Parts: sequence; structure tokens; C-alpha cells
Amino acid sequence: MACFLASAFLLVLQTYAAPPEFIQAGFGITLDPMDLDSGLPVNVSGDVPSSPPPGTSKRAPHSIIIGVRKGGTRALLEMLDIHPEVAAAATEVHFFDWDENYAKGFEWYRELMPYSYPHQITVEKTPGYFTSALAPERICAMNSSIKLLLILRDPAERVISDYTQVYFNRLENHKPVQAIENLLVRNGALNIRYKAIQRSLYDIHMRNWLRHFPLEQIHIVDGDALIRDPLPELQKVERFLNLPPRIVSSNFYFNQTKGFYCIRSDGRERCLHESKGRPHPAVNSTVLQQLRSYLQEHNRTFFRLVKRTFDWQ
Repeated sequence: MACFLASAFLLVLQTYAAPPEFIQAGFGITLDPMDLDSGLPVNVSGDVPSSPPPGTSKRAPHSIIIGVRKGGTRALLEMLDIHPEVAAAATEVHFFDWDENYAKGFEWYRELMPYSYPHQITVEKTPGYFTSALAPERICAMNSSIKLLLILRDPAERVISDYTQVYFNRLENHKPVQAIENLLVRNGALNIRYKAIQRSLYDIHMRNWLRHFPLEQIHIVDGDALIRDPLPELQKVERFLNLPPRIVSSNFYFNQTKGFYCIRSDGRERCLHESKGRPHPAVNSTVLQQLRSYLQEHNRTFFRLVKRTFDWQ
């Protein structure tokens, strides 16, 4: 019932936004195959034509990739876009998690969707939705039967990847940076208020979604498995979305130079985003163990909520 109570009150609530993190580290050579979630707009389906193809229209999403940040959302969207019956939105819209966008109304949101044929489904992805306090109710108010895709990875690795993204963004903008240990630890204790850690408390955010959607409407993609072997995870997504099986092993090839799988479709080969493969910092082992120990109980609670387990350290 909660999803039908969305009202003007939601429009004036403040979105929970993270302050900029100040970061720096001496970097090792650990490469992160999930670092293609740069947070920048990405054109997935190509340039939008000046006039729509005959028989197409812009429709609200049939499915939304709700997160998680640095979990592999862009990899999932681009791999799913191989399917001929999928029309993928070109950018992260941030409609349900940013008040200024939500206030623009549903028609504004729909206009940002791609043109699609009647036999296709539209998919949008915005990683910030999963950790937004308001997004679940807002999405439910739009479509209470929508199918949601959530891609997750080892939460400790996700924290480090989150840090790494902000590190490079700040370097590019000539802003000061700080060591990861200085963010993870304050006064000798784990800094659990650090936004990157807060985003990895999957159980807390999942509870919010389960207040508005049954678990059967949320398909969880194993982000670590997606990188190791994309096809099985994509086949599960096809079944969840009731799509005919069209994604096959030949759509992927392992790039020995880069060390991860790339995409082959429509006679073209591409390796997703150029930022993929950025090095992670060599985190102090004691600090890393503090982080993993703190996350363990949250992980166990999450496993109970979703009735499955993951191979997280």
C-alpha cells in the first residue's frame, strides 16, 4: 500500500547525498574489472536519431537496474543491450533519487527513455537508486509490478572501488586527495560514517526495497561472477525479464591484454569503458580486516533477507 501514498511531500524531502571524499593513496597494481561505473553518462544504444524510427515510441522502463554503485551496473547494462529485444537508456537519469529531477515530473522522465519497438523492453540504470531512501517508494508509485535488477559485488571490494573512483575524479579536477586508511579509520576505530562503507551495508538498503517490492521482483546479479564468466549471469537475467534466449557465448571474448571479458555484437567488438582496469590502492591489511569484520554481520543479515549467499570474504 505504501507505494500508492507518494505525494507532493516526497518532492520536498532532501535526497541523501554524499559529501565529496578527500582521498589519496600509494597505488599498487591490483586492477579492478568493475571500474567502468564512472558515474558519467554513457551512450549505450548509439546516437539518438533526429526522427524516431517508424513504429517506435518512448515508454517508461519495464525494468530498472537500481544499483549498486561500483557493483558493475554499466557492465550489466551494456551486456544486456546485446539482446535485440532490449532498448537501453543512454544515461543515468537520477529521476527517483534526485529531488530536482523528480519534481520535473513523469513526462520529463519518459522523454529521456530511448525509442523502442512494441516487442522491446526499455531498461534504465541509475546506481544511486539502491541506497536512496526515497527511490523505492517513488518507483513503486510509478509501477508496482516493475522488475528490478540489482548487481552486487563483495562489499569490501566495493568500498575500495568506490574510493578509487573518487580518487581519480579528484585528481582529474586538481582537488586534494587523502590516503584510504585516513578515511576508513578515525581515532583508531573504523569510520562507519564514511559514505563508501554506508553504501556497502546491503542489508539496510535491501530492507527499504522489500518494504515496497516482493523479493520475487528483485533479481540479484552476482557482479563478481559476471566478470569471471558473463554468460550464465546474463542468461539468468534473460529468464527473469521473460526475454527469449538471444545472448550467447560468442558475444563475449576474453581480452588477454586487458585481463577481462569484452563484448562482440553486430560485427563490432568493444571493451566497455576506457576507465576499466584502474589500479586499486594496497590497503593496510589490519585496516582491511577491520572493514571485512564489520561487514560480516551485515552480510549474514543480507543473506537471510534475500534467501541466498554469495562468495564474499
